[in-house]
Amino acid sequence: MVNNLNKDNILSLVREYAREKHCREPFVGGDKLGYSGRVYDEEEIVNLVDSALEFWLTSGRYTKEFERKLADYIGVKYCLFVNSGSSANLCAFMTLTSPLLGDRAIRRGDEVITVAAGFPTTIAPIVQFGAVPVFVDITIPGYNIDCSLLENAVTDRTKAVILAHTLGNPFDLSRVKSFCEAHNLWLIEDNCDSLGSLYFGKKTGSFGDLATSSFYPPHHITTGEGGAVYTDNPLLAKIAKSMRDWGRDCVCESGQDNLCGHRFDGQYGQLPKGYDHKYVYSHFGYNLKATDLQAAVGVAQLDKIDDFTKKRRANFDKLYNIFKDYEDKFVLPQPEKNSEPSWFGFPLLCKENVDREKVVRFYEENNIQTRMLFAGNITKQPCMKGVSYRSTELKNTDLIMTNLFWLGVYPGLDDNAVSYICDVARKMNSILN
Repeated sequence: MVNNLNKDNILSLVREYAREKHCREPFVGGDKLGYSGRVYDEEEIVNLVDSALEFWLTSGRYTKEFERKLADYIGVKYCLFVNSGSSANLCAFMTLTSPLLGDRAIRRGDEVITVAAGFPTTIAPIVQFGAVPVFVDITIPGYNIDCSLLENAVTDRTKAVILAHTLGNPFDLSRVKSFCEAHNLWLIEDNCDSLGSLYFGKKTGSFGDLATSSFYPPHHITTGEGGAVYTDNPLLAKIAKSMRDWGRDCVCESGQDNLCGHRFDGQYGQLPKGYDHKYVYSHFGYNLKATDLQAAVGVAQLDKIDDFTKKRRANFDKLYNIFKDYEDKFVLPQPEKNSEPSWFGFPLLCKENVDREKVVRFYEENNIQTRMLFAGNITKQPCMKGVSYRSTELKNTDLIMTNLFWLGVYPGLDDNAVSYICDVARKMNSILN
């Protein structure tokens, strides 16, 4: 019996178990149809058990592989795995506050241009640090920043632009990047909802000074909890790593000592000469690291990303063909010019003659999950009470807050599920007329 307990035999049994117990059943009408969810097979489970058997737990070989593969996929030089997309946004923003950036460092009271229509953790680091968010209205039906308003939003206190690609639809990267370059502003791409999207054939997340991803189960790939920060800038990569790893100055990996060969002979701040470099802190950072167990799942997920993206686009097209018969009731989404979105969802903006609440209740009662465009207008949320901000008129932002919802397009939707959405849509006339 003991002789059979080698890793290969164990993993072979795990693979067999996973194929039997974790196979995805076809959708049957009446089942709960989620807006998103995990899509995986035996490869993720085998990797997870393989990592567990090693019992390294903190970042190790799977983390290195995941970071390398993700950087290669995006087309950037540096990638850091973190414990969530929200932590990724925190790490990216705090990187831009480092004194190593001199006059370009964001300081308390400085301004950061963003939008109010999105997820709160795109904005949270700005507020938590003490900078001032400047909210710019969005366009319809792209649901991204209205670039014609950018010049009116900038002041001599503006230091950065932080924007998400809404539901996978890239914002106008050409205009935003030109604006940032003209005013010497940092650009952070919140790529959490758009992994795999293309702009002029290039991956989103590769345009900004920094970019972020989320790997929470509804996202384009999953590690359970998890996220990433990536960049082409070596200084920003160094600072981001420090911010992720307690703020320390040392770049040694977990379990590694004296990589630089000068662990005990440096002079830092007012510390004694030769103070152990592993305990020198160049920033007030955090512990935002993820585990090798999570990275093991991510490695297998990345092997599927191209197929996931293809299915998301196909499901989006199928829903578009369903709802184009209802253009008198809904504004249908449109991709940004020169882009190929890897859609996170299918947004539907109810026209004036349609009651969103009735439509949403109708879909939910038919076991089809719906979602709002996250916070709607963040300035209306309870968390903004007492927060200082500036904004343009947010007319379109208010409109999506009151009239928009979205349906899922994730790769777990099979043909049966799409057909069911079509069948339910046909019944929708009973509440629309």
